[in-house]
Amino acid sequence: MTISLRLCVFIFLALLAFAGNSILCRLALKDGLIDPASFTLWRLASGAFMLVLLCFYHLLKENKIKVKTVWLEGSWLSSFSLFIYALGFSYAYVSLSTGLGALVLFGAVQLTLILLAIWAGQKLLGLEWLGLIIAFGSFVYLVLPSLGENEVSLTSSLGGFVLMTLAGIAWGAYTWRGKLSSKPLFATASNFLRTIPILLILLVFIYAETKTSTEGILLAILSGAVMSGLGYALWYGVLPSISTSTAAVLQLLVPVIATLGGVLFANELITLHLIYATVGVLGGVLLVIVARKK
Repeated sequence: MTISLRLCVFIFLALLAFAGNSILCRLALKDGLIDPASFTLWRLASGAFMLVLLCFYHLLKENKIKVKTVWLEGSWLSSFSLFIYALGFSYAYVSLSTGLGALVLFGAVQLTLILLAIWAGQKLLGLEWLGLIIAFGSFVYLVLPSLGENEVSLTSSLGGFVLMTLAGIAWGAYTWRGKLSSKPLFATASNFLRTIPILLILLVFIYAETKTSTEGILLAILSGAVMSGLGYALWYGVLPSISTSTAAVLQLLVPVIATLGGVLFANELITLHLIYATVGVLGGVLLVIVARKK
């Protein structure tokens, strides 16, 4: 296997893991196998466990086993952004389909990063402004009531749309802050760990409303340990080998993969409303990225 082919395989597996989070969360919450808060707790806890193991494996290879090395790379502000993302992600998937949720999430992430770049002083070209307007307009179209009889009306999912948008904004902010870290894997492990006490405090107040099952917990652990823990590790491994713009474009494939996963595993339908919105949001963001690269 050549290096380039191996890189392509790693990228595909990482993107598959990102989409897998959406599919597993939807499967767990769609049939009420677990409540959103409990899913979030099990997901973040198992993700933290896997990431810490990966960090210690890395330190073991360097003969530097220090717990402080892992903990100090993160921050409470970043962990709070991670907490908002994970909780909003879970509650949104109670009402959103797999593909729609992934589209809103990654569209919001990319738009957030673009707006943060503008806030940091980067100036947009005319083509970039056009892409931004197209993407934002497609978001607005996404929540409009459907016009066709066979279309799925999104009015009832407005709450889920808002929650997933907040989750995307939080993840965009988390990603932006992650640029400040020289050791992203260690920072992610630390931030995952810091979300646990926040989640436990939340569960104290909503304990009476929690609902769990063995299948729901297993889906949450699979989402956290494999799709989040190993998936993020794979992604961080390939990032040094690809450009920032390429990484941004590649992440736009996640909603497409998630939509196909929803059809295969959750018996969901692909509607024209979702297709139009997907083309608009992803096309607009892609236009911004391509224009910036040029």
